[in-house]
Amino acid sequence: MDDLRIAPLVGIVGCLAVLLALAAPYLLLEDASGVALYYGSGAINPLVAGLFALVALIALAAGREGRSDPALSAGVALVLGVAIAAVAIAWALTVRVDVVEIDTLHRWVVAAVSPLVPLGSAWFARALGLL
Repeated sequence: MDDLRIAPLVGIVGCLAVLLALAAPYLLLEDASGVALYYGSGAINPLVAGLFALVALIALAAGREGRSDPALSAGVALVLGVAIAAVAIAWALTVRVDVVEIDTLHRWVVAAVSPLVPLGSAWFARALGLL
């Protein structure tokens, strides 16, 4: 098994899962005007985690393909991954679920997929001999 190829792929899949989970209310609800209120009702807006996921996705992909220093890419992705998980979990614990007609499991899906990013990034850093 090639850890230097699979580990960042796990992080990339995690980033895509976070982005898809955050985009789901916009895609599934007919009236998406309440989604901004839904995302803004928690301790921190989870779209911050989405922004971090985009940057981590680019860092992991560049490090995996050798277009950037893999050690730097793994470090950046690990820090951003921890921030993604912290933001997603903090939001899931504090969000008001009564402001929009969406399944209450949505917040837990966002929180559940967010640890994939730091796990994949830590695995990548370990495969590089950094941890």
